[in-house]
Amino acid sequence: MATKKKKEPGELVVARNRKARHDYLIEDTYEAGLALMGTEVKALRMGRASLIDGFAIFYGDELWLEGVHIPEYVQGTWTNHTPRRRRKLLLHRSELDKLSVKVQGSRRTIVPLSLYFSNGRVKVEIALATGKRDYDKRHTLREQQDRREADRAMSDQMKRRR
Repeated sequence: MATKKKKEPGELVVARNRKARHDYLIEDTYEAGLALMGTEVKALRMGRASLIDGFAIFYGDELWLEGVHIPEYVQGTWTNHTPRRRRKLLLHRSELDKLSVKVQGSRRTIVPLSLYFSNGRVKVEIALATGKRDYDKRHTLREQQDRREADRAMSDQMKRRR
């Protein structure tokens, strides 16, 4: 079993896309199921996956996840999967329709944020996101740095008072 961080009771996080929160302004998040082959699930149970280059795209009226790397299962035979194959996202029709309308004709995209097991089933947290400009990224980094320095100064003052 993978020894990754637990999200909630019954949830085991396999992979996170921390770069997505840096590169995109997250507007809305959804939890989606993922249609996988058996060897993919076994590889995920070993705690191996990468969401870095992942994105979701509509083909017809279905949402597909592309660019996510799930390495081949080591003990797999000829039934093994392709590491970067296209995988179908499982959402309710109403959620798919909302996402489709929001993505069409805008600068928005759908990116995966995390991949995890929830009660034995593989789920992916996807987000409707807008790409950040370079100055937005610098502004966010500056805010984080200022917040860190303020917290550090406050903790130093608390230590001195003791």
